[in-house]
Amino acid sequence: MASFRTDIEIARAADKRPIQEVGAMLGIPPESLVPFGHDKAKISSGFIKSLAGREDGRLILVTAINPTPAGEGKTTTTVGLGDGLCRIGKKAAICIREASLGPCFGMKGGAAGGGLAQVVPMEDMNLHFTGDFHAITSAHNLLSAMIDNHIYWGNSLEIDQRRVTWRRVLDMNDRALRDIVASLGGVANGFPRQTGFDITVASEVMAILCLASDLDDLQERLGRIIVGYRRDRSPVYCRDIKADGAMTVLLQQALQPNLVQTLENNPAFVHGGPFANIAHGCNSVTATTTALKLADYVVTEAGFGADLGAEKFMNIKCRMAGLAPSVVVIVATVRAMKMNGGVARADLAAENVRAVRDGCANLGRHIENVTSFGVPVVVAINNFVSDTDAEVGGVREFCEALGTEAILCRHWEMGSDGTVDLATRVAEIADSGTARFAPIYPDDMPLMEKIETIARKIYRADEIIADKKIRDQLGMWEEQGHGNLPVCMAKTQYSFSTDPNLRGAPTGHSIPIREVRLSAGAGFVVAICGEIMTMPGLPRVPAAESICLNEDGEIDGLF
Repeated sequence: MASFRTDIEIARAADKRPIQEVGAMLGIPPESLVPFGHDKAKISSGFIKSLAGREDGRLILVTAINPTPAGEGKTTTTVGLGDGLCRIGKKAAICIREASLGPCFGMKGGAAGGGLAQVVPMEDMNLHFTGDFHAITSAHNLLSAMIDNHIYWGNSLEIDQRRVTWRRVLDMNDRALRDIVASLGGVANGFPRQTGFDITVASEVMAILCLASDLDDLQERLGRIIVGYRRDRSPVYCRDIKADGAMTVLLQQALQPNLVQTLENNPAFVHGGPFANIAHGCNSVTATTTALKLADYVVTEAGFGADLGAEKFMNIKCRMAGLAPSVVVIVATVRAMKMNGGVARADLAAENVRAVRDGCANLGRHIENVTSFGVPVVVAINNFVSDTDAEVGGVREFCEALGTEAILCRHWEMGSDGTVDLATRVAEIADSGTARFAPIYPDDMPLMEKIETIARKIYRADEIIADKKIRDQLGMWEEQGHGNLPVCMAKTQYSFSTDPNLRGAPTGHSIPIREVRLSAGAGFVVAICGEIMTMPGLPRVPAAESICLNEDGEIDGLF
């Protein structure tokens, strides 16, 4: 039983198959795999090209309510559902994101699922894995170095040093790097200017890697990156700096999707890792589209709650890649419902059906939002041992009143045995063809109206606060031909509002837009709301303080 062992103990005891055998389950020949040891590999670009023309399988999205300290288990449910589909005889695969080092060493926790619903090798996935994040960091910072180098050697492009918009990145939480002054120390070090660092998962290069369809598309998108402006406000592109070719070289292998396996030896694609609160929050297009050619059902997830990850999955990823989900699973827990209903974390073990019902307003808002995209919804109640029948019944009754099914899942404890009911129903809905997916705004809607549409329809805000400078900036981008781009909202994941402490389903609030950034290469405009940071800080007690090697040379404290 999973309850007698920790997640990392379960992962270490996994009976893993050679990665070639996992690939064979999907019809991938051994020569089309680039192995990284015995248990992980990249899928070659040549094999991916050979899949063109194959019919796609069904796409299933797993999302969740707004995250709480009580835990929701979205990735665990994604893995459990994928295993459950395989258990009932379906040819299925899962697609999830890679883990960033920042939260692994900051807020304790990994990104590989939990209990008997995990992806392995868990420790590798939560650390350096196949080096994709390092390649993205290097490619991003190569461009940064080449911009400063160009200015140092005469600045023939006439870049206005006050308007260099390209920052640097690091895959670690480090608040001290948010705002810095670079090139101090004299003439030999260049021209001093104010700049800063973002975390790698917020890099436009990360978004480009996750949205590119192939190497040609990757280089074209990299070339479109706007690095700054001249005095006349005309843009300077990455291709002007002549960095796009070298960046593509650094990213060549990183663009190939990673193949690993679940504890039950089912195939899992783990590729890309943009956060959903500061980026678009989905795994790579190449991984998803490849999986859809190889499996009849593909289960993927989008980061944080449905107000962020699912919204961006629908409005950005699906729009760009021509994808359409057949069904959406929203993960909820009784514990999280109680927290949304006003119960303190220390009191969650006590039965409180009234608090569960009060807290279901958050779940209800997400159900309404997802169905507005024309996709049917199923709620997965991720079971905890402290849940009572009456509390679970409260969630089910609430969902039934909205015309939505809620299915109890015990995958953490039982693996695929605990998701048979969910898998069976999800497959039925996916096969029914009832989804009528459509984004919630058209391409030709003005950028500010797109921001307002998301804020009002998804967040239920009464107003959007944006000063004249921001509105003028959006107008200028529209004049330059970027008005058809979708919008990527950067906002706290903990609430529908920009106040992380405002739980439930708030209305009557305002969404302040602090800054807008144009990601011309990725193909979206980022609207930074409230106090959200694109470079997180470490908590008072970082998880890194407890991470070490034990006497057997094994990693302790990571998960």
